[in-house]
Amino acid sequence: MPQDMHRREVELPERDFLDSLENFAPRADTSCVPADPANTVADRINTLLQNGGSGYVLNLCPKTSYLIQSPILFAHQNQEISTLGYPQGDDRAQLVVSGPVANGAGHTTAVDGTCNDCDGVKLRYVRIDGTRRGGGPTMGGANIEMGGDNANQLIEYVHSSDPRSWSCLHLAEGPFTCNNVTIQNNDIGPCGSDAFQEWADGISVSCKNAVIKNNMVQGATDGGIVLFGSPGTKVFNNTIWVLNQTLLGGINMVDYDPWKGDYTGTEVHDNTILGGFATDDPDGNQKGNNFENAIIKIGIAVGPETWFGDKYGTNVSKNGVVRNNKLSGAFSYGIAITSAQNFTIQGNTMFDNTSFIGSRGPKCQDKDVVPQPGPFIVDQRTTKDCTLQSDFQTVTDGDSLTCVLPPNGGDFWPFGKNPSNSSNPYVSGGNTNSTPPGSSSDGSGSKGKSSTTGIAVGVVLGVLAFAAIAFFTRKWALARKEKQRLFDETKRNTEYTQQLQD
Repeated sequence: MPQDMHRREVELPERDFLDSLENFAPRADTSCVPADPANTVADRINTLLQNGGSGYVLNLCPKTSYLIQSPILFAHQNQEISTLGYPQGDDRAQLVVSGPVANGAGHTTAVDGTCNDCDGVKLRYVRIDGTRRGGGPTMGGANIEMGGDNANQLIEYVHSSDPRSWSCLHLAEGPFTCNNVTIQNNDIGPCGSDAFQEWADGISVSCKNAVIKNNMVQGATDGGIVLFGSPGTKVFNNTIWVLNQTLLGGINMVDYDPWKGDYTGTEVHDNTILGGFATDDPDGNQKGNNFENAIIKIGIAVGPETWFGDKYGTNVSKNGVVRNNKLSGAFSYGIAITSAQNFTIQGNTMFDNTSFIGSRGPKCQDKDVVPQPGPFIVDQRTTKDCTLQSDFQTVTDGDSLTCVLPPNGGDFWPFGKNPSNSSNPYVSGGNTNSTPPGSSSDGSGSKGKSSTTGIAVGVVLGVLAFAAIAFFTRKWALARKEKQRLFDETKRNTEYTQQLQD
């Protein structure tokens, strides 16, 4: 409390007494863990967690980066790691993965909550920077490793990005006892590279009865949200989108291991998945070019063959529900289902502008028949006892659909909005006042000679502008026609192979 507030005319205590009171007051410089010296900060934090016992809250300092050389390890039940005061955005403390890497292995995990006594631990209001920085993937754990033989954990208001390894956030199943973990209100990504086999997930879940809600996942490259079975898990009200990298799958229910394809009680509902949008200037049409050719290959993928081809033989994903999800933007396939049993897929919709684009890539096997891109496809040969919405189209082969590639340029991407482009180029903006800046609103402005001169100049500029527009319109039309021809050629040519980065 400031000294000049609630001051009364009383005799002040002796100085020694005041000094003793100050020893009980919290000090701002000691209420959060200092980041320096950096070479000992991970050890100091781990010592605090180890000695703090159950319920200990580790406060990190706002607007502070911690260069950690090894993972931060939860040690006891109900512990919490968070930024002091629970700020959001860039005011959150940042844990920066900084440990050594050699020969493709090394430090990859910032926070680990998988200890044998980590029930109820909480990771809140922090940022995690995995610092891959465009390099190849490193063998190891995700930016955040939680779950294991534990229950009732919480991860919220966390930003996790740029993991060195395979995922921004992973819930491990442990001895199949991970239970009831909540991941909510986080901003995840970017994660990984869309170069071949350098991908990374946004959120990877292998924990039963988990709740994954209200998360924003941008720039994942393998799966936005991946469910490894995870029976009883609910995934809802999440938003997944791409900007400048292609994402293989928005939400994946394709992994047979480790839960043997068991999606019993797992529901994916009311999520929004936004594929690529045009990034060039609007031209009066609904579609334009995307400078990075970014799409989502499969909005929601169900069944192991969709992803892995014949790797798992006749094994299937079973007993899941996919309902009332919304998709917009550019995809190869909106929802694709193969090798599945007793799945319910109902009420999912495309909204605003969409495109379904892509063709055979060099990673497609010779035996695979790549189906025409579309919003809803099902391979009836490998699905059984499924309840599907009526607009699914049957394909003869739904194997390994992620081998398709987007077109290399061309006006095939719809214009549209995602959370990253709120000032969308095709949305009119600027000054909305009825009175132009610099003019008088009371009618007292001068109009005479300056107004006439302005009109004359405007006419001349208008003529020049019209000529320029006519020239560039013709040039654009010719270029657009050529792009369409080239893309049509790739659709007819089964040997079309856009170069992948191996």
